[in-house]
Amino acid sequence: MLDLEQVPHHHAIEEITQVLSTKTQNNDKAFFRVIVAYSLSVVASSMRTTINTKDRGNIPVNTYTLALSPSGTGKGFSLGILENEIMHGFRQNFVENTLPDIAQNNMWSIATKRAVRKQTDEKDEFNGLQKEYNDTGAYPYSFDSGSAPAIKQVRQKLLLAGAGAINLQIDEIGSNLIGSTEVLNTYLELYDQGMIKPKLTKNTADNKRHEEVEGKTPSNMLLFGTPSKLLDGGSTEDAFYSFLETGYGRRCIFAMGHPEPAANDATAEEIYASLINPANEMMAAKWASHLTSLATPDKFNWSLDVADDVGIECLQYRILCERAAKELPLYDEIRKTEMSHRYFKAMKLAGALAFIDESFSIEMSHLHSAIKLVEESGAAFQKLLTREKPYMKLAHYVANCGQEVTHADLHEALPFYKASASARSEMMTLATAFGIRQHIILKKTFVDGIEFFTGDTLKETSLDQIDVSYSTDFAYNYGHERVPFDQLHNLVTEPGYHWANHAFVKEHRAEENVIQGFNMVVLDVDGGVRIDMVHELLKEYTFMTYTTKRHTDAENRFRIMLPISYELSLDRDDYRDFMENIVKWLPFAVDESANQRSRKWMSNDKAIVYYNTTDRLLDVLPFVPKTAKNEQFQKEFVKLESLDNLERWFAERIANGNRSNQLIKFALALVDNGMTYNEVEQSVLNFNRKLSEGLDESELRRTVLVTVAKRLQGLP
Repeated sequence: MLDLEQVPHHHAIEEITQVLSTKTQNNDKAFFRVIVAYSLSVVASSMRTTINTKDRGNIPVNTYTLALSPSGTGKGFSLGILENEIMHGFRQNFVENTLPDIAQNNMWSIATKRAVRKQTDEKDEFNGLQKEYNDTGAYPYSFDSGSAPAIKQVRQKLLLAGAGAINLQIDEIGSNLIGSTEVLNTYLELYDQGMIKPKLTKNTADNKRHEEVEGKTPSNMLLFGTPSKLLDGGSTEDAFYSFLETGYGRRCIFAMGHPEPAANDATAEEIYASLINPANEMMAAKWASHLTSLATPDKFNWSLDVADDVGIECLQYRILCERAAKELPLYDEIRKTEMSHRYFKAMKLAGALAFIDESFSIEMSHLHSAIKLVEESGAAFQKLLTREKPYMKLAHYVANCGQEVTHADLHEALPFYKASASARSEMMTLATAFGIRQHIILKKTFVDGIEFFTGDTLKETSLDQIDVSYSTDFAYNYGHERVPFDQLHNLVTEPGYHWANHAFVKEHRAEENVIQGFNMVVLDVDGGVRIDMVHELLKEYTFMTYTTKRHTDAENRFRIMLPISYELSLDRDDYRDFMENIVKWLPFAVDESANQRSRKWMSNDKAIVYYNTTDRLLDVLPFVPKTAKNEQFQKEFVKLESLDNLERWFAERIANGNRSNQLIKFALALVDNGMTYNEVEQSVLNFNRKLSEGLDESELRRTVLVTVAKRLQGLP
């Protein structure tokens, strides 16, 4: 297998790319290499370079490219440098001198053949061809728009001339794609061999149908613009992917620009010195002179041989491409097609590089350099296909816009946001689901029947950065710190301290001074449940408990400190609803006054501290109000509303796990809470009857209640 890391890019591509990179102050060389490759292909195809292969016959050299980069990264500037400084001499020499000379010779050749075949005068045939050539108008070296008839007319001119190429360059392709549908459909036919079927027109006295001229006219294409305009999530993006599927995926060499400033830390003097460095002008002048020298009749119809070892290497690359394509899933047709045809793009590009070197054959180095660039193109193509879907863009937009938005706001700001209610609902549902995986939470509220949306990008909680503020005063001097969770016992056992899970403006603890943002919830248990039972019920989560001053063996009083999965920023009302949801979910009763953001707790130097550390933090997304997950939580809660907290806790788990195992855990939790055997038996039987698919009572007595009896007797 070829090690592309060790393969250099072709010296022409690399040196011209360096000139562009320096002049634009953008080190994104992969982007510039593609547009340089296009320009070199224009030179080679204009001179009608062909590759003579033993297995496929003659292949014309030409290149289709798609180069996307954000606005302001030097796309137009770099192309201007190429056209006005490096390619200008070739273009001028070719259009003004070489093309007319070759056209004259080619038309005399056609005239001679026709005169012999038709037994007519050679001069008359030539004059007819000359008139037809002139009637087609001036030769457009490159153009940015057109129609199928216009392209066929230019092609007819080049068939008469026997030289030149049809070169399409569309800037801002995102804005112009829909309007270029006709010309792009025509270009699909021209890629492989430069051939296209003529349109049949009615022959009249005023409009004579000309005799067809056989031949090939190579075509080149450069589409460039900004990704955001092309991949807009709307009709333009749909049309673009349709073009890829129709055939542009296999035909194009791709570049996805990622601007890299050439001198982040350089001074203005240093940047200016690099811009006026004579070496840049010398390099540009070198290649301008060389390319100009290629626009001479002695370089016309340049024929490139392919040695057996180069042909075998290209075939080996083709086999590797087709194997890789077969490994892709069947539905991924665009990727499969692009992958399996990379070898053909590489062969055409290798031909252009060989012509630039004035070589009479494609050398192994030409093929390897072309393969390297085509593989970089393949990587860019993968990035192109893994772009953000519309619903992903929607989630990010709502999370980052910084304000409440309505459907009308979204429709105006996002071109892909549909007007129909069903389409909007589906997209918002997808955005919500996507957001959960990306730590984005979307909220929905109604005001006078109008939906408002807000969003936040959530940060995962680090156990080394738990928010607390504390003071020895009841209301003032609450200093805020982020401390390791496993060190919190030092705070809660320090005598005389008050502490809270929020920070406060000017360190003054009051509701109006609360600074939004917390990553731990605190719960007060004032009797009614034993601390051992709580430890057992919450053992799948990371938490800490410490006993309060009023704690006794008969009446357990303690606090639970639960780090949560994400850092949340909630206002007063949302925090109250959030904490009430957690209280609903818990399998035991707690003090409901913990729903105040400014709530503070006291330390206890006599506290018994208990840590439970796992790899799981409490997932808070179901409890955040106005979200889709909270709506689902509320629906599930209603279904189990007839059960008490502990029964509900285990009923949820029975729905997703082993009934017998969960019923045993339920029964043992009752034992841990100090119930007698008869009390446990009655509670277990009652709970089992409430379940839609409970266990048979005899099975309960043989399994669950036997385990209860053993636990009460201290047996294993």
